[in-house]
Amino acid sequence: MRNLRGNPWAVLVALCLGFFTTLLDTTVVGVAVPDIVERLGTTYNEVLWVSNSYVLVLAVLLIPGGKLGDLLGKRNTYLAGVAVFSAASLLCALAQTPGQLIAARTMQGLGAALLIPQTMSIIIGTFPPQRRGAALGVWGAVAGVATIAGPPLGGFLVGALDWRWIFTVNVPLGALVLVIAPLIIPAGTRPPRPGRFDFRGALLVVLGLCCLTFGLQEGQRYDWGVVWSFVSIPLLLVTGVLLLVVFAFSQRRPGPRAPMVPFELLSNRNFGLMNVGAIGLSVGIMSMAIGFQLYAQSVLGHSALAAGLISLPMSAISVLLGPYAGRLSDKLGGKPVVVTGLLLFGLGLLVFSLTSTVDSTAGALLPTMLVMGVGLGATFAPLTTVAMHDVQPVVAGSAAGVLNATRQIGSVLGTAGFGVLLQNQLVANLLARAETAAAALPAEVRGEFVAGVRRATSSGVDFADLQAGTAVPVPSGISPALAQQVEAAAREVFTGGYVDAMHSAMVLPIGAVLIGAICALLAKGRTALAAEPGRRSAMSGATR
Repeated sequence: MRNLRGNPWAVLVALCLGFFTTLLDTTVVGVAVPDIVERLGTTYNEVLWVSNSYVLVLAVLLIPGGKLGDLLGKRNTYLAGVAVFSAASLLCALAQTPGQLIAARTMQGLGAALLIPQTMSIIIGTFPPQRRGAALGVWGAVAGVATIAGPPLGGFLVGALDWRWIFTVNVPLGALVLVIAPLIIPAGTRPPRPGRFDFRGALLVVLGLCCLTFGLQEGQRYDWGVVWSFVSIPLLLVTGVLLLVVFAFSQRRPGPRAPMVPFELLSNRNFGLMNVGAIGLSVGIMSMAIGFQLYAQSVLGHSALAAGLISLPMSAISVLLGPYAGRLSDKLGGKPVVVTGLLLFGLGLLVFSLTSTVDSTAGALLPTMLVMGVGLGATFAPLTTVAMHDVQPVVAGSAAGVLNATRQIGSVLGTAGFGVLLQNQLVANLLARAETAAAALPAEVRGEFVAGVRRATSSGVDFADLQAGTAVPVPSGISPALAQQVEAAAREVFTGGYVDAMHSAMVLPIGAVLIGAICALLAKGRTALAAEPGRRSAMSGATR
């Protein structure tokens, strides 16, 4: 281990081990939901918060977590995050009530918020700019592997043991990181302390992101209306935006406090543009993930495992391509690679929205999946490289916290926005198709068929029942053959209506990714960056 101390690639491995566990827990919980409900006796709302509490806390604390790394030391903050996350994982595994599990998941979010920004900022400080893209490519590939491995690993552990083991596996991994990381990652020079921790800024950004994230995450469940008493979803969203605006102004004159987000980051052109690009990318990824899984399972009739296998080529190629895209960005500069990647991903989304049908095969979907996979693989690492290229190590933690926070906000925005568009379009399409389908049915069941579809959509769409044709009650007293005809018509109404609604809702991710590509085009290329005065000193500071 002594020979590996300070070795950049050994440091990268130690960072990726901790990073892997935090991302694994964002995807592994979904497959365990039925087992948690059965064994722990949770309600549907409680089990939603088992997942949502982690995402919410992670999103709102990433910026303060990154700043703590700048002030207290990146290695120490990384190790503290690993320790908190591992302890919280053990508490999750030992939870006896839904409240205990939700509290432990909240604690996991805190640990992840301390840990994740340090991985990126330590990479920035360890690797020189000309090798940073390759390192971030590996870092991005690890994120992809965690995303791919989560559902099958969770399914295996739940099937062979029970839901508690999806958290238990984090404990030995965390212990391993706590043993090897101090031996491999050098402590480095103590960061300068230009002032006290900005508690005012931390409070503003946490409250602002909390209001915004909760509003987006829970808006559909509360029908975008009242949550409690005078508190409503629109009020939370407006309050969140206003608090973030106040936070941005507070960072210009922090007084004796060290700003939560140094103003040079807010005025850094590439950093700002790539944060917008990261939001667009996250909106595209989450929209595609939700839309495709519902499409593959509810329309095409595949199991969750089969749906995962259909999308596996997209994930796999993005993971394999990530390190190579990182190296290419080191040679050519990240801007052209990011633009190409976002355009390819957007093209894949567009082709998918134009060609997917109610009876598409896995083979027919494969070319589109490969194009999107190439686009994602060419975007992750180079986007981070462009964003962080001109960021000095002393504020790398703050920068990493902001970049990861905007990605989380983009994911929440994609989930909420696509869900709302899909639901609204689906209701309208189902009613229109019900009128058309009823015309082919005998007169005695037409009116009741249309009324049944209207009732099925009035209180939220039940995908499982609509796909099976059972959401529309079969009129009593009709022949078995006619009953089968009614059920078949209901299935056709749903599958056709869903595909049409999905195609319409895809305008959101396509538009978001296109905005990201425009931002990448507006970023400064390598030549412009190198010509800036003071660039040489910034690069030399990044290698120290």
